[in-house]
Amino acid sequence: MKPVNLQIVPYAPDHEPAWEQCCAASVNATLLHTRRFLSYHGERFKDVSALILDAGKVRGVFPAAQSPADPMLVVSHPGTTYGGVVHPGWLSGARMLEALSALAAHYQNLGYQRLLYKAVPHIYASAPAQDDLYALFRLGAQRLRCDLSCAVGLARRQPPDAQRRRGLKKAQKAVTLSAEPLHLGALWAVIAHNLARKHAAKPVHSLAELALLMNRFPHHIAIHCALLAGCVEAGVVVFKTSTVWHAQYIAASESAYAVSALDAVFDAVILEAQQAGARYFDFGISNEQDGQVLNDGLYRFKSGFGGGGVAHEFYEIKLCNAS
Repeated sequence: MKPVNLQIVPYAPDHEPAWEQCCAASVNATLLHTRRFLSYHGERFKDVSALILDAGKVRGVFPAAQSPADPMLVVSHPGTTYGGVVHPGWLSGARMLEALSALAAHYQNLGYQRLLYKAVPHIYASAPAQDDLYALFRLGAQRLRCDLSCAVGLARRQPPDAQRRRGLKKAQKAVTLSAEPLHLGALWAVIAHNLARKHAAKPVHSLAELALLMNRFPHHIAIHCALLAGCVEAGVVVFKTSTVWHAQYIAASESAYAVSALDAVFDAVILEAQQAGARYFDFGISNEQDGQVLNDGLYRFKSGFGGGGVAHEFYEIKLCNAS
């Protein structure tokens, strides 16, 4: 292989066109990696993203920000589910090892002590792209966390289990389905109430932020609702990529649970994802306490639609030892 001399360049606003072009051509980027998405955070994070150049050509980008909880830690990325090196395929094998080594040296020079790398789950890549996991191993990275998501393979979908089939029959007699954006506010009320009632938590996004993102990504973010007596009582917020439709939020009121409303919602959304050419429908993780606790009941509900496990892996590089 021809030797390369990679250069790490800190991201600046005038790099946005090149960044977005790299994401558009990438084998492993999703809308979460784009500046158009990352910018919705505003000043919430201290951005320390970087571009990876070879002879002046952008070969990859690395979304990153300083951890709000630890000024010595850089995270790729604290405001997204996953981050990592995004590239069009050129950064493979030894080149990826060079890229991660250069990134580690770059952040060490900025004064950071550790780098948290949130790998892109393999289902989101349009082609095999796990060279970064090998490079992390070579750099002595430690796997700090592993979450378990559940995804339905759409090319050869496994049949839903008996409980989900019964739930669907029940739901179809009781609910009306809608994907109209005008229901966002009503769905958000259900989501917020659900999180408060079950987990004493709040949604990651505010209603205003999600409305902003839906406006920015009208073809990639959508809602799907179940109505009872004309009122929104259940639904999901779906983030769509070229390979995966991901359920970002899932919620149902007590009355919606009583008629298995989510079974009708997911049956319709999974079919739509399949018809749109997506490879997977991803229900998201079922973990608590940084992956140490699995909500098995929730995971069984999701896998009942014909899904299987997908790992979300988190690695830490100690920058003082990186070479």
